[in-house]
Amino acid sequence: MRDGGRIAAAIEVLEDVERTRRPVQDALKDWGLKHRFAGSKDRSAIGNLVFDVLRRKASLATIMGSDSPRALALAAAVRLWGRSVPQLDTLFSEDKFAPSRLTDDERRALAEGVVPASAPDWVKGDYPEWLAGSLARAFGDRVVEEGEALAGRADVDLRVNTLKSEREKVLAGLNHLKAEPCRWSPVGIRIPAVDGDLRPGHVSSDLAYKKGWFEVQDEGSQLAALVAAAGGGRQVVDLCAGAGGKTLALSAALGNHGQIYAYDSDKRRFGDILDRIDRSGSRNIQIREPRRDQDVLADLADKSDLVLVDAPCTGSGTWRRRPDAKWRLAPGALDIRLREQAAVLDNAVQLVKAGGRIVYITCSVLPEENEEQIAAFLARAPDFALGDAAAAFATVTGVEAPELARLHIEGRDGSMLRLTPALTGTDGFFVAILNRVA
Repeated sequence: MRDGGRIAAAIEVLEDVERTRRPVQDALKDWGLKHRFAGSKDRSAIGNLVFDVLRRKASLATIMGSDSPRALALAAAVRLWGRSVPQLDTLFSEDKFAPSRLTDDERRALAEGVVPASAPDWVKGDYPEWLAGSLARAFGDRVVEEGEALAGRADVDLRVNTLKSEREKVLAGLNHLKAEPCRWSPVGIRIPAVDGDLRPGHVSSDLAYKKGWFEVQDEGSQLAALVAAAGGGRQVVDLCAGAGGKTLALSAALGNHGQIYAYDSDKRRFGDILDRIDRSGSRNIQIREPRRDQDVLADLADKSDLVLVDAPCTGSGTWRRRPDAKWRLAPGALDIRLREQAAVLDNAVQLVKAGGRIVYITCSVLPEENEEQIAAFLARAPDFALGDAAAAFATVTGVEAPELARLHIEGRDGSMLRLTPALTGTDGFFVAILNRVA
């Protein structure tokens, strides 16, 4: 396929997403099944353009004066991919699979349109208008900078599995992908994001991955797990284990010692966790499946040194990877997540022994799900006190105080940690340590 046909395909996928409100990955998959002539490079280019449109939807719509799929795709091709208006004119006239030719209004907007300085912050930062107040509370005068970073492309991060390998060894094997050490995580490797229509490397097909030498995991997620493990613990419960990313990271950080109980209220979320455990060489993980009318964690009550709460959340910190999610997110969904978070925190209380701790993690940047949720918990749980997440972060990363000052949120008698694409180059993550003092 030529660029004209790829742009037309991106418009078709965007129209599908607008019409059905379904996840963009589903729409892209269906398009590929219906157009089997498209090669892997074509599908990758189409997907990149669709995702770039969704990352910058608000600002592109302002430039074009329209939020139609065609207007957005044209703007992304010019503003983000560097195609010129004359190039589009040529493409659209020579390729029978290309969109219809540019109108005078489109040509003018593409050549001259800019986001005006008077535009609201949510347009400049490319996030939903209804979240403007929440994000302003989180970031203050840095809100546009943070929004722009959340609208960028994400790198591919890997966590070296120290139970089987070491970072230098894995780096050497991935040299062909321009792999480099992560900035913060001592077990992290980063493969830089690609530009335009280029294809990223497929690390899951690498033999080292199949041997269990590394897992795909954002550096922010790695750091959250390392902070959780920093206090040690013989008995650990991962209360929202899902597919097991942080469970595996905890197992490696604890050197395969102790016992980790991986639980999730919906066993479908476990996915391929057993295969991942087997590949990793972890021997200290036990799966606890939920059972109707049975408390499968009852024997762990008041016995756990650490309860990890990787809480259900809006996922606003992962908008770089799932840009369609930020436009599908609605106030009602946030309300549901807040109730779920409070409930899982209250469940975690039952499992922690005196002197133990809960580590609360979200992949969100919204204060409602983070520092405000923690404040509400501490108000109703007098046996708990806020720990020092910033100090734990400094311990596992070796970061100096001046840099650390930008990342922590002060709380009563302690600190919480907030990682963001703008500050740390990671997905957005929040971490709070809650120590049981009685």
